[in-house]
Amino acid sequence: MMVGGGLLLGTLGVFVEEAGQDPLTTVWFRCAFGGLALMLWGAATGRLGELRLRGAALAAALAASALMIANWALFFGAIERTSIGVATVVFHVQPLWVLALGAWWLRERVSWRQAGAALVALGGLALATGLFDGGAVGNLHQRDYLVGLAMCLGGSLSYAGVTLIAKLARGLSSFALAWRQCAVGTVALAWWPVLHGWPAPGASWAWLAGLGAIHTGLAYVVLYAGMARLETSRIALLQFVYPAAAILMDWAVYGRALSAVQMAGVALMAVALTAVRRGA
Repeated sequence: MMVGGGLLLGTLGVFVEEAGQDPLTTVWFRCAFGGLALMLWGAATGRLGELRLRGAALAAALAASALMIANWALFFGAIERTSIGVATVVFHVQPLWVLALGAWWLRERVSWRQAGAALVALGGLALATGLFDGGAVGNLHQRDYLVGLAMCLGGSLSYAGVTLIAKLARGLSSFALAWRQCAVGTVALAWWPVLHGWPAPGASWAWLAGLGAIHTGLAYVVLYAGMARLETSRIALLQFVYPAAAILMDWAVYGRALSAVQMAGVALMAVALTAVRRGA
């Protein structure tokens, strides 16, 4: 289920590019349409009762929602201060946070093989972004660049927290968690499109609707259901399916061919994912 959700999310970039909106407007529409799609699906399947949360379940859902919004805000801010490639590489240190938090908080055993596989996958992702094709980054002395790196680390830690909450929460279904995040995001970001303008009528609205219904409504229900059935060490590595699929979709749809270095990175990620699926 996590692999399927990751493959779905890998097509997200196509919808974002075709919609042609600024990042926070796209995020708001993703939450709004995603929440609506989830509500309709819940009504059709008789699951709306799961949305009535109390006590620890409500607290977990609100905490996960706040962390997800922080993750989006920090990641988009990091892109502006560094670059998409650098921000993506630094952001995807989050599976290592998941491994570390799982070992410390849940007392789950992490073998040397699992830790090594995570590092191999992270190294493969770094190569797959093309970061090293054009030489080393020379902006480390710039304050904004360092702030961007710190924001990305904060965003990755926020997402690791969402992952653990999705696994640990009792009385909180994947449907309720995904819908609650959409609801909180819709309310928290409603001011942005009001101040910066709505998309022009036409194709953009269709792409944004698909972004909410497919990449939020469907993908996150599948992802959270998969997380609840797996150990955190395996969750950490399977989350690399999403960026790997996104890189391949960019090549397949827009003809942005992968270089030899990027292909080597994808191969390293595939090796790490195969190792973890076979278990330690």
